Amino acid sequence: MLYDQDCGFCRRWIARWQGFTGDRVDYEPYQSAAERFPEIPREDLANAVHLIEPSGAHTRGAEAVFRALAHGGRRWPLALYHHVPGFKSISEGTYTAVARQRTAATRVTDLLWGRHVVPPGETKTVSLFLRAMGLVFGIAFLSLWVQVVSLVGEHGILPAHEFLDAVRSHIGASRYWLLPTVFWLNVSDVALHIVCAAGLACSLLVVAGFVPAVGLLGSWIAYLSLLGIGQDFLRFQWDSLLLEAGVVAILLAPWRWRLRGAGPPPRASLWLARWLIFRLMLTSAVVKLSSGDPTWRNLTALDYHYFTQPLPPWTAWYAHHWPEWFQKLSVLAMYLSEGIAPFLLWGPRRVRFTGAVIITSLQLLIMATGNYGFFNILALVLCILLLDDGLWMRRGGKEEPVACGVPGPAMTPVVEPIAPRARSRTSAPRRALVAVVFLATLVPFLGALGFNARHLGPVNAVYRLIAPFYVANHYGLFAVMTTERPEIIVEGSRDGINWQAYEFRYKPGDEMRRPRMLTPHMPRLDWQMWFAALGDVRQNRWFLVLCWRLLQGSPDVRGAFAVDPFGADPPRYIRANVYMYTFTTAEERRRSGAWWKRTLRGPYVRNLMLQDGELAPAPAEAVPDTTQ
Repeated sequence: MLYDQDCGFCRRWIARWQGFTGDRVDYEPYQSAAERFPEIPREDLANAVHLIEPSGAHTRGAEAVFRALAHGGRRWPLALYHHVPGFKSISEGTYTAVARQRTAATRVTDLLWGRHVVPPGETKTVSLFLRAMGLVFGIAFLSLWVQVVSLVGEHGILPAHEFLDAVRSHIGASRYWLLPTVFWLNVSDVALHIVCAAGLACSLLVVAGFVPAVGLLGSWIAYLSLLGIGQDFLRFQWDSLLLEAGVVAILLAPWRWRLRGAGPPPRASLWLARWLIFRLMLTSAVVKLSSGDPTWRNLTALDYHYFTQPLPPWTAWYAHHWPEWFQKLSVLAMYLSEGIAPFLLWGPRRVRFTGAVIITSLQLLIMATGNYGFFNILALVLCILLLDDGLWMRRGGKEEPVACGVPGPAMTPVVEPIAPRARSRTSAPRRALVAVVFLATLVPFLGALGFNARHLGPVNAVYRLIAPFYVANHYGLFAVMTTERPEIIVEGSRDGINWQAYEFRYKPGDEMRRPRMLTPHMPRLDWQMWFAALGDVRQNRWFLVLCWRLLQGSPDVRGAFAVDPFGADPPRYIRANVYMYTFTTAEERRRSGAWWKRTLRGPYVRNLMLQDGELAPAPAEAVPDTTQ
């Protein structure tokens, strides 16, 4: 390829293309090579790049660039050039306009790409991402480990062994594919502890940089196994997001003993990761707009969000009292972050960074005013892959643009051009897996945009086939904003007259108790109580099991509460009432010190007792109505 050495803009882009093509294309200034090609007018050499191929084929301008990139493996621009109507004329016209205004084009290049027109690569960036993914897995395992026996243990709320027995009797041999979990081998409380410990150990290996692919695979299998038996308590979007992000991390991880010294990451896997954060954010905006919820349409959603979200921290009380104009402005900012910023992720380097900053800012604000377990941390970790190694390298000098047409020394690049990615034995299987995962993600993504997934034919079949492994998931939180906050208060009594409340560790109960900031821990029983309050007990049968366990005095379930007023001697009766909660005003809090105020709405579950070891309604004559 012949180019103009005297043009700084040309030199910068030649260096970029050389990073893509490696030694497959030779680059030479026309000033020193023009005599070998007398058939090309010198003026034409100054106006455009020229590609001379071994066959003698000669092309110039945009086509020359696309043919050179095709020699480096990037064939899609040349395919568009030859097969898409209008692409040829647009690309050649754009090339001519840029060639005539190179000084302006240099300024645009600086604005959009910054110091690194030559891609600095993502080796260190992916290494940081993989370690961070190990950390997120570790957080998830630790958070679940301390509560897993209470939730799905042998004497928990939804015992996993009963669930697996029911699946075994209804599904048969296909259960191993439809419900992939290691707990088919053993589902005792000891097994629950072992799997949590093994998952945590694998995640720590990844954080330390040892056997990253194996460690991530082990973490993924352990969490998939726990999700399979978690039932209602492990059906949150960030549980499936962690598994999908784990697949992306496995496809990015090098299969070697140490993470340090790994080569450039697979390009297809990197794009799959960026596709995940794009889908996550965009569908979150789409579901809000498409739900028809008036609070999102009229920008009043945040008037309710801070006190109706599942587990508000104390900061939400202050956010709730921000001015109305600021709340509406915040909703608009949310639409910018979720609906516009994702498209920036496909732009040039600085444009992509801008999108990453916007999305990161949103996640930090959500973390500051809400408790969503490891969700926001995981979203931030995914944003790491929107960056590149240019951010982590020492600045060895300043790259100064050179005015076009002014002779000068060739610029020393800030970093070396990235080496072409070498093919390994895992390249072909990895690319095949990336292709399968990408195709499967089209089903939930296009579904969120309103397209009928049945029209995707075999792609839809692929999605259904791998759906049990959570590698392609639906996303989109708070499609409909709740405008009231019902809370279930569980009470016990020994005599049917004097009732005492079970105080949950984190969800609202006592109006005087300060809401807690507990990220990244996710108390799943407290979260599920929020969902239960939005419906009735017929939709949440697990709540009756909770009442049954409390009447039995199950130590595993009692340990999930902050205050158990009955200790080892369980109550004779259990009931649950629904109260409507809202934050106090600033004046009310100054006067009383209360964070919440509440009013009784009615019973959720009327008086229950044990009869022959089973849950039964208490006789009306034995338990007078003392509800106020």
